[in-house]
Amino acid sequence: MYYVYVLKSKTHRTRYVGSTQNVEARLKMHNEGNVRYTSGRRPWELVYVEEFPTQLESLQREKSLKMGRGRAELDGILSERKE
Repeated sequence: MYYVYVLKSKTHRTRYVGSTQNVEARLKMHNEGNVRYTSGRRPWELVYVEEFPTQLESLQREKSLKMGRGRAELDGILSERKE
């Protein structure tokens, strides 16, 4: 299985959207500073995950969540989880 995941920085007001086959290992990489984009905004917490049967589907969803309508959808999903 493939996953799209959303991380939230505990020190900055930023989030990161990515895809992987192993969410726990990927989160560990982000928090250890092994991902250039996220290394300066550590620590990260996992706030959302979606599962997909193929890598192509997960990459398409990742891309959509980073752009216009998908970003707005993600904002809505995450705000519902806070309530």
